[in-house]
Amino acid sequence: MVVARPVSVLLCLLPFKMNLRKKVMIAWVGLRGSVPIILATFPFMAGISQADTIFNIVFFVVITSVFIQGTSIPILSKILKLDIPLANKMYYPIEFEKTAAIDAEMIDVIVPFDSEVVGKRISDLDIPEKCLIMLICRGGKFVIPSGDMVIESGDVLLVLANKADFLAFQQMLAHLKKEGG
Repeated sequence: MVVARPVSVLLCLLPFKMNLRKKVMIAWVGLRGSVPIILATFPFMAGISQADTIFNIVFFVVITSVFIQGTSIPILSKILKLDIPLANKMYYPIEFEKTAAIDAEMIDVIVPFDSEVVGKRISDLDIPEKCLIMLICRGGKFVIPSGDMVIESGDVLLVLANKADFLAFQQMLAHLKKEGG
């Protein structure tokens, strides 16, 4: 249950192009539940003696598996760095599909209340070359940005950028206002 199934699933995933952390997560989570329980009802229908024992064993193994492996999923996802805080996930009226043809990702970032960029127009910011502010969420409403738009604290900026330029953009947002200025 905690060794054979994950190993077998991991072996089945080897030919697929997916990073090892995701394969380990899928192998650990695996499939469980309804299919084994349904299959365990077949001996009942076939009239096999001790069908109830078979069903009870399968049911116990499924419940134990769900309890052991199911409760460990959040811990394992954090260890493998695959956890995403779904409660805070914002849904945008725009979609982006990552492909090999583009070296960029769409990432959201919150403007800190004491950021140096607060009160400045977008056109006045030193935004990295391969970094584009696609959308701004302000007060729960989405705004299409223009160069004249003034950045406010708490704005959530949806940014299309490559990793290096996004990190530079994030550092610019994190730069705090100086005392008295």
